[in-house]
Amino acid sequence: MGSYVNKNLISQELVIYEARNHWLYFFAHPIAYLFKSNEYVLTNKRVVVKEGIISRRSVEMNLSKIESINVDQTILGRILGYGTFTIIGSGGTRETFYYVSNPLKIRRTFQEVVSQTE
Repeated sequence: MGSYVNKNLISQELVIYEARNHWLYFFAHPIAYLFKSNEYVLTNKRVVVKEGIISRRSVEMNLSKIESINVDQTILGRILGYGTFTIIGSGGTRETFYYVSNPLKIRRTFQEVVSQTE
């Protein structure tokens, strides 16, 4: 698990699933390979995404505020196991993340966690 998430877990929060960028991301952004900086984490309370090291973008959304997670995969993405996922929050908030490994597992795990809390 990444250091950003470790430092920002709240009380009673547990990491359920952590995703990484697919190797094609590093092919398209070779300097990123040196830092391996992006973190995509689903906990029992929220989704936490951190991108970047020098300049940082972080997104944290409570599970109760997420309406859905959409996944887009090209044919190549389906074959190689990567894609784009978009978190759609209440109020129309949209956050999109590209070149993520196994985005279908992110969505499935999110659905499982949410169904257990209902």
